[in-house]
Amino acid sequence: MLFGKSALSACAAAMLFAGSAAAQQTPPPSIVIVGEGVVSAPPDIALVTSGVVTRASTAGAALKANSAAMAKVLAAVKAAGVEDRDVGTSDLAVQPTYESPGTFSSDRAAKLTGYEVRNMVSIRSRAIDKFGELIDSIVQSGANQVESLGFDVSDRNSRLDEARKSAVADARRKAELYAAASGAKLGALLSLDEAESGADGPSRQFATRSKSAGYEMATPIARGEQELRVRVTARWALI
Repeated sequence: MLFGKSALSACAAAMLFAGSAAAQQTPPPSIVIVGEGVVSAPPDIALVTSGVVTRASTAGAALKANSAAMAKVLAAVKAAGVEDRDVGTSDLAVQPTYESPGTFSSDRAAKLTGYEVRNMVSIRSRAIDKFGELIDSIVQSGANQVESLGFDVSDRNSRLDEARKSAVADARRKAELYAAASGAKLGALLSLDEAESGADGPSRQFATRSKSAGYEMATPIARGEQELRVRVTARWALI
């Protein structure tokens, strides 16, 4: 297919126009900065998972014994002033137990020895200064498993908002520093993204040692402080 001079000139002009437009569309210089905000807060909520594991020759007997023991544990939790909304079953399992065969046993099959019932509850205590006493009462009432233990703050969202403001201010401070060092000025904010927020472990610890009924000292619990962290990634134009 043949083109005339006018057609070739038009194509060349179009290419030059496209190149000029592309050059004009080149994004302006910018800077990307990560900012972090940290807010420390003493926890006012304690969390613990505890319960009872029972074993018997039959599943029914193991479940019956477990139910009786768990009733005492839940009664102790209620007597400690924990509200019903702060107690929930987190795990309930019924499974057989086996005896492993001996190394020199002719019968290599594992033998059924009975059944095990595991019933765990998650407890949220708002009386954090008496948390050690609560642990004592749970164990004394029949709980033979105390698992995960942690702390939280009730006003987490408002604390995180404080950390968010600090994170943005930290990012802006760094961006202004880099811009000035490079002989530029900070322009408009182009984008702002937040990374996953969360809480670090206790940074400072102290033990709770309150007197409890029947005991000179309650179980010492170190609750420390929660550090709520927020990280943001911000991009500013440089002018």
